[in-house]
Amino acid sequence: MTVLLPEAEAAGIRAAVEAGEYGSASEALGEAVRLWSDSRQARADAVERLRRAWDEGVASPTYGPVSFDDLRREARARLAAARDALGRTDAPHAG
Repeated sequence: MTVLLPEAEAAGIRAAVEAGEYGSASEALGEAVRLWSDSRQARADAVERLRRAWDEGVASPTYGPVSFDDLRREARARLAAARDALGRTDAPHAG
């Protein structure tokens, strides 16, 4: 396979080889291809996780339209309950 790179990138690879970071330009390009491949796989894995999360959400019994006002009330109620629990936990013991 023949690869043509812009001169700036080719110069960067030559400099890395001359600095001893790589044994050859082929070695440097091999690492670049491995990184590219790893990045593609990571992206595919992320898409798969998102698809699974979507499917789980759709299968959830709470799937459907959501009222932002209801969510806000629920979040405030949870926050108040957490604050109350901390207040009771931190209260001095009688006796």
